[in-house]
Amino acid sequence: MKTPREILLEHHRAAELKLDTVRQAVVGELSSQTTRKPRSLNGLADWFLGYSSNIWRELIWPSRHIWAGLAAVWILILVANVSMQDHSQLATAKSLPAPEIIMTWRQQERLLAELVGPDEMRAAPPPKPFLPRPSSERRLEILMA
Repeated sequence: MKTPREILLEHHRAAELKLDTVRQAVVGELSSQTTRKPRSLNGLADWFLGYSSNIWRELIWPSRHIWAGLAAVWILILVANVSMQDHSQLATAKSLPAPEIIMTWRQQERLLAELVGPDEMRAAPPPKPFLPRPSSERRLEILMA
């Protein structure tokens, strides 16, 4: 009795010959195409010129609407940056305080320093050092207190 595997192999044995002929035809075409078109891409310029059309077709052209949108956004950002740059320089020049105001602030600081006095830190008593004692002594202190 034949196994299912043997039955399937006999059934597809005729297709195997057809597949071999198709495979030989495809490999023959591929080898003839590569011999007709020699590769002369030696330098960076040759590489760029040879593959720039592929890059254009595969990366940029399918998503041209997205690239156009990104370009428009960058142009808007550039315009906004340039327009804000001119106004920011004028605003910083106008926002500087006058010398009279600076003099009055310094005068107020001196008066405040005279009223408050020098900054002296009050000396706090040093903390008592922790000395471990036997537990019997601790109990007596608790009871006496």
